[in-house]
Amino acid sequence: MIRLPRAPFRRTGSAPSETLHLEGVKKRAIDTGRARLIVAGAIFLLAFSVIGGQMVNVTILRDGGVPRAAQAKTDEDTQMRADIVDRNGVLLATSLPMDSLYAHPKEIQDPATAAKAVAQVLPDLNAEELQGKFASDRGFVYLKRNLTPKQVYDVNALGIPGLYFEQDQKRVYPQGDLAAHVVGLTDLDGKGVAGVEKKFDKELDTRREPLRLALDVRVQTVLRDELAKTVADFNAIGATGMVMDIRTGELLGMVSLPDFDPNTMAGATPEAMFDRATLGVYEMGSVFKLFDAAACIDAGVATPTSTYDATHPIHVARFEIFDHDPQNRWLSVPEILIYSSNIGAAKMALDLGTDRQKDYLGRFGLLHSASVEVPEVGAPLVPNPWREINTMTIAYGHGMAVSPVQLVQGVSAIVDGGVLHPATLLARTPGEPVPGVQVIKPATSRAMLDIMRMIVTEGTGKKADVPGYEVGGKTGTAEKAGVGGYHHKLNLSSFIATFPVSNPRYVVLAMIDEPHGNKESYGFATAGFTAAPAVGRIVAQIGPMLGVQPIGSPDDGSKQRVAEAAAPKSAQSQSPVRKVSLAAVE
Repeated sequence: MIRLPRAPFRRTGSAPSETLHLEGVKKRAIDTGRARLIVAGAIFLLAFSVIGGQMVNVTILRDGGVPRAAQAKTDEDTQMRADIVDRNGVLLATSLPMDSLYAHPKEIQDPATAAKAVAQVLPDLNAEELQGKFASDRGFVYLKRNLTPKQVYDVNALGIPGLYFEQDQKRVYPQGDLAAHVVGLTDLDGKGVAGVEKKFDKELDTRREPLRLALDVRVQTVLRDELAKTVADFNAIGATGMVMDIRTGELLGMVSLPDFDPNTMAGATPEAMFDRATLGVYEMGSVFKLFDAAACIDAGVATPTSTYDATHPIHVARFEIFDHDPQNRWLSVPEILIYSSNIGAAKMALDLGTDRQKDYLGRFGLLHSASVEVPEVGAPLVPNPWREINTMTIAYGHGMAVSPVQLVQGVSAIVDGGVLHPATLLARTPGEPVPGVQVIKPATSRAMLDIMRMIVTEGTGKKADVPGYEVGGKTGTAEKAGVGGYHHKLNLSSFIATFPVSNPRYVVLAMIDEPHGNKESYGFATAGFTAAPAVGRIVAQIGPMLGVQPIGSPDDGSKQRVAEAAAPKSAQSQSPVRKVSLAAVE
């Protein structure tokens, strides 16, 4: 028989009724506690619901449940604006996440005290203006955009009800003023207001990948530095310049001076905001003789052996066309450009005729605005009606105004086998088809290259020559038009060049606005002393950057070809014609 042990915890001497009573008391205590916990939980839930509802009302709704559009942000709104980079991926524009401070005036109990406290933390805000905003009956007011993290912390530390922060973004330009006119800028709301930022405003807000430009920051730096140096050396009021890849139309560099820093716009002047490269239109002077000669040769009305009488000035009514460096003899077509003869250019234009002149200028893209990708694009100014006198003066760059980018685009067609590629600020994808139109014959292009090379080696562009890089180009010194006629002492000095002439790759333009002669230029402010040397320095620096191999022999044969072309071929020349002089002239 097995005996079971007694319960070890049983209390002796207790009645069964007492035990049941104790168990009932414990059960009631537990039930009471559970009920109290449920009530307390319900109270806390109600309290948090009220607080949560108020937070929703503060952050999403206003005044009776009307959505606050100024604060409500969708995923699309908060997406960062796309970066802008150069052709090699160097950052030109980017957006940084920031915080902006705003207020609900109705929630601010003491506007005067709050205004004083905020002004102490943010000294650039005026306490009186803040108090006026805090005391207004508006539902929402912005106080300051783009606060630093420390400013956000300091405002938060004030503990003022009614002040709130909104996630925002700030556009930043790491290269500063280097490419200001090309890249442009945005306003405080992130909307593009100039340059590429404005042209591609909507696309930049939605695209995920950076927008890649044709600019090369290295080339842009050289171009800007040399133009700025020339402006300073000759006390000019401004300048513009470009470097274009003639095979693709890509603008590797484009500068307009004066310029501005898009990061700090407070000191920007209207002159600095004006884009001379694309918006300004100018009478270009003798660089236009390139178009005159190319059209005459291409149309068959002249050849490099043709000669024109430049013995005397041309008189048309009350006007006189004369040469600044008269040779007082018959000149061949190459000599007309080498000596920059206005008389010879005008007579060539008469042989070409007005209709054909219009046709060729249109082919070169000079009669309509350039299609470059910025909103600041100027329209050319052409004579109306277009009389014979206009045909003559346009031949040497007066009486018609175009933008510098049109000039670069047109000359690129002359040197690239006669093919016009539209100028573009967007980088082309390797292998993609490049749009182009044949505007003159390849043979015409070759003849013009030879002449342009001789202008540099023996003519007005001698100071642009760079050993090994076969620079060819044309000078242009145009008197600026103004009220009452032309200002004889205010010039626009330009030099446009291509290199290397034997296998052209790039066109370079330097245009200096109102230069003044100095000791080094012997008092001259013409293009041969101002713009041509600048182009030479630019070519010397960017040539190696762009992988252009210097040519060993300085004699590329163009001198001999042009000298032979300048020699008389028949008795039709009405006076003896010399070969091209080897003396430099301006």
